[in-house]
Amino acid sequence: MIPFTCPEHGGSLAVRPSPGGEPALSCPSGCTYPLVKGIPRFVPESNYTDAFGLQWKTFRRTQLDSVTGCPITRTRLTRLLGGSIDVEGQNILEAGCGAGRFTEILLEEGGLVHAVDMSCAVEANHENCGTHANHRVCQADIRNLPFQEESFDLVFCVGVVQHTPDPEETMAALCRQVRPGGRLVMDHYTHGYPVTASRRIIREKLLQMPPEFSLSFCEMLVNILWPVHVMLWHNRKIPGFGALYKQFLAHSPLVDYHSSYGELSPEILQSWALLDTHDTVTDRYKHLRSADEIAATLAAHGMVDIETQLAGNGVEARARRPE
Repeated sequence: MIPFTCPEHGGSLAVRPSPGGEPALSCPSGCTYPLVKGIPRFVPESNYTDAFGLQWKTFRRTQLDSVTGCPITRTRLTRLLGGSIDVEGQNILEAGCGAGRFTEILLEEGGLVHAVDMSCAVEANHENCGTHANHRVCQADIRNLPFQEESFDLVFCVGVVQHTPDPEETMAALCRQVRPGGRLVMDHYTHGYPVTASRRIIREKLLQMPPEFSLSFCEMLVNILWPVHVMLWHNRKIPGFGALYKQFLAHSPLVDYHSSYGELSPEILQSWALLDTHDTVTDRYKHLRSADEIAATLAAHGMVDIETQLAGNGVEARARRPE
């Protein structure tokens, strides 16, 4: 496993008591990083990602393949990696790990996973995957990571870059972590990302509210509107209902996966609706980039063999650092 280093000075870290007597990681230059619930914290526990942290702690197991019984995440991961999950023995940086839907599969396939998240979602990731010998997790900023540069065989960052303050700065930081010959895999929202008028209005309001209020508000929305989604879906083949369902989707703030993941149980479909509705109306940043813009940024930071495709939530990209 790749050791943690001081994000400010690059020096090695050792466990020592903090001034308050609690265990912490300290560097020779005097930086101290607390260990909270056994997890190193290289950023303040509360920051602009608080809504995401609450989300993933609340829905800790909702999207795990091991819970749904459906290989939805494994299928997506296989596509992202170019057709196969060949990561055995590789040091992997999972930047923006969330609760661990990808973490658990990368571990199952023999990867040495260094899971990082800016939010307190690291606690959910630790609960889901922390018993695995090849798992390490910390709370840190992708733009200022606690690892030496060019350390990782695979840098994996999905569902994250568009939510950071500066996507180009984030992509540059990810590129710096790829070792010579290693790979970067990432995605990004692109132009045309589906934002209904109702989601836009709700998001403007919820960004001014505490995370707990926003989650409760989304729960209320789902309780009211989800039965209508279900009714229209089940009657979509009745003349007129199919068109009505499409019109309803265009105006409803809820994210509806009936047509995408019909293999999920009704209960899990509703949970996914709540999770991703909350996700799309509480993100502090929501940037859009084209495939060409992403490819140009990766090339500017020394990556080669760059591949992009329109898939998933927008643009999916793969690249390699030359030997």
